[in-house]
Amino acid sequence: MHTRFSRHIICSSGRRAIPIPSNHDSRPAPISTPATMAAPKRRLHTPPAAAAEPNKRHRAAAVMDAATSENAAAVLLVPWAVTAKPAAEESQPLLPGLPDHLAQLCLSALPPKLVHAVCRPWRRLLYSPCFPPFLSLYAVLDDASATSTGNGSSSSVSFAAYDTLSGRWEELPPPPLPSPPPQLWHPSFLSRRLPLQTVAASGRLVLVAGSTHALCPALARPVVFDPVTPRWRLGPEFPFAPRRWCAAGAARGRVFVAGGVGAGYDAADARAGATWDPVAVASAGAGGWESLPPLKDGRFSRDAAEAVCSGGKVCMVSLRTRGAKEGAVFDLGTGRWEDMPPGMLAGWAGPSAASGEEAIFVVDEERGALIAYDWARDRWNTVIESERLKGAAEITAGGGRVCVAVNGGDKVIVVDVISSAKPPPRKMMWEVAAPAGKRVVALHVLPRMTRAASAE
Repeated sequence: MHTRFSRHIICSSGRRAIPIPSNHDSRPAPISTPATMAAPKRRLHTPPAAAAEPNKRHRAAAVMDAATSENAAAVLLVPWAVTAKPAAEESQPLLPGLPDHLAQLCLSALPPKLVHAVCRPWRRLLYSPCFPPFLSLYAVLDDASATSTGNGSSSSVSFAAYDTLSGRWEELPPPPLPSPPPQLWHPSFLSRRLPLQTVAASGRLVLVAGSTHALCPALARPVVFDPVTPRWRLGPEFPFAPRRWCAAGAARGRVFVAGGVGAGYDAADARAGATWDPVAVASAGAGGWESLPPLKDGRFSRDAAEAVCSGGKVCMVSLRTRGAKEGAVFDLGTGRWEDMPPGMLAGWAGPSAASGEEAIFVVDEERGALIAYDWARDRWNTVIESERLKGAAEITAGGGRVCVAVNGGDKVIVVDVISSAKPPPRKMMWEVAAPAGKRVVALHVLPRMTRAASAE
């Protein structure tokens, strides 16, 4: 029987067109397509950004573009009018004429933004655990009023994920924190925020270090959030004394912790370190933790530090300043600590992040410059320089984007480093506002959260 379709997706590979169901529940989101593709003649409507909503999903004023898939490009033609009813749409197959499991294989090759723009069943598929996830921006949040009122408490710490397709913040469930829980501010020391260190490893968000109101270590074991479930769980106890702060990061999917300080300074603790895979089943004894060779000294106990992995090496500096600081490099291949190259150490003057364990990015807080390290020449190259990046506090990277928390955490500047690097360079930057009444204190790029079908 011949089936008619109102519109099609025309694949760039020249293969047979994939039919799009004619039922739509809303107008499509704006879509960016490669310049080599023929753009549709009909102008697509761009819906206005909505104000923040006082519920668990906060709509931001600006939408961060999702990372697009380079192995599939398409042009989407959609009708203006909404002609279908939700009841008819519910019983509609993903692709007429194909069983859903084969339709999922076809749709998984398309950029998520195209899939999201078509219809409700396709959007539900995007958030199901059986569909390849797109990337989202995860943030550790503090109440914006905590510093001004002095009411910092455990309730002020929250977690949220920014959906890059819908342009919404969605709260994570509260983690199972110990008592007393970690604090971001101390009632007697409001001028300085206490570190709550988090790591993104193997697609999980991991809490590794923090301080209580009594300035003692708050976490005896890591606390792990899995976006697939989406739930928190407790990891195995640390093989060393719990930390108030340390050098923390991810290396080849493993949590990497080194140095730091506990309830008090201890020379052995200040040199100790270990790695842990948050996915693998814990083994007996150390609970899956693998010890690192000790650092040569305890200089990484002075403050919280980022450990970023690039080129098979984990790099970290003791302080985010241009002044005297210590640098260290751990070679994952040889299992040994090395001295940091002088050019890397000299230019490391701000928060840092690594993208896909390749490039290391640092934001020079004074210049407002995003710089990338060149291993071959031992120097930093400027990616983009802007007044908007001055005073950057936190940074993360992933999916070809670098996200920087600025203005005290009120907003996040997103830089498209892929477009900025290709000739002719295009300086693509945009903003994502923090959830209403919140400030960003840490950022990570992780897969989107799985969502129940009824939530779409």
